Amino acid sequence: MTDPDATMEGQALEWREGDMPYSTQFGDHFYCQTDGRLECGHVFLAGNGLPERWPSEGTFRIGELGFGTGLNACETWRQWQGADRGKAILHMTSFELYPMTAAEIDKALSHWPEIDRERKALVAAWPEAPGGIIDLALSETMRLTVVCGKAEDTVPAANPAFDAWYLDGFAPSRNPDMWSLDLMHSVFDKTKDGGSFATYAAAGFVRRNLQAAGFTVERRPGFAGKREMLCGTKSALRA
Repeated sequence: MTDPDATMEGQALEWREGDMPYSTQFGDHFYCQTDGRLECGHVFLAGNGLPERWPSEGTFRIGELGFGTGLNACETWRQWQGADRGKAILHMTSFELYPMTAAEIDKALSHWPEIDRERKALVAAWPEAPGGIIDLALSETMRLTVVCGKAEDTVPAANPAFDAWYLDGFAPSRNPDMWSLDLMHSVFDKTKDGGSFATYAAAGFVRRNLQAAGFTVERRPGFAGKREMLCGTKSALRA
């Protein structure tokens, strides 16, 4: 069983080129070495049709596999604040096995001055000993929930369903459990009819698992010269 209070213990970090975190457990960087912030916009926002799909009222819910440094949350929040969203609320829920400490998040995100405001707000609100369910009201229109534990255990328990998904675990070759058929079924089940997903991953087994789970899958050009990425939708007819 997963320890609900799992933390970074057991996943040692290395800092490469000064401020780029690298997981020695998974043998992978936490974000694109070219520019993780721009990759977030290309893959996760544009891949999910955002910001065009954001509402002017109600709550828009994004699910994320792998919170990591919080880069996607901060960049998405930055773009949300830059648009006229009326009284709408953005609620991001990330599923993370090994939450970083506030100091590690701060160091990793200090690379981008564009998200200074969001980084500072996240770091200030982040618990001293992250674990369990971290629920943060970062502003009147931005709520962040980080569910700590194995995604195969925590995603099926999520409620309610999500409008969009960021599938951002470590590379499929490094962390295949994060891309398993069972987990993709859970992601599909926790997606609203007409909801979407996007991922930098383009491995054949990832695409096949997403299709087998029920998603309509589309290949698009990847970021920074990467040949492909995947995105797709949950059709009401296939639910």
